[in-house]
Amino acid sequence: MGGETDLEKLLRSVSARLVEGVHVFATLPRGAIPAGLTPRMVFHEAEGATLILLRSEADAYGLAYEFPCRMVTLDIHSSLEAVGFIAHIAAALARRGVGVNPVSGYFHDHLFVPDGRESEAMEILRQIAAGEA
Repeated sequence: MGGETDLEKLLRSVSARLVEGVHVFATLPRGAIPAGLTPRMVFHEAEGATLILLRSEADAYGLAYEFPCRMVTLDIHSSLEAVGFIAHIAAALARRGVGVNPVSGYFHDHLFVPDGRESEAMEILRQIAAGEA
């Protein structure tokens, strides 16, 4: 269940899915995540907890946030030890001026790209799979 490690296979197998909704990044002090809040991700840093959640949920809870973005899930099961996969994708996006905040889960990689640039990001991913980028 470790996922794919071969970079060429990963790149040629890129299949992306745009996840519904606009996500945002917020931060709260450690241990201060409100009951009932359902962030997509929580990462604990020394300065506090970083949350990725839907903008609608952040608004409902009155949370300050940054980086309205769209979540793109890469459907291939990449290994956590795969070398160069996200770097290649990030470089292709950077060449077109599209910022990205990647997050790796156990089964998939997820790209958070600026809201309004998701179609462009999806086209770049299509080009990667076709060997054009």
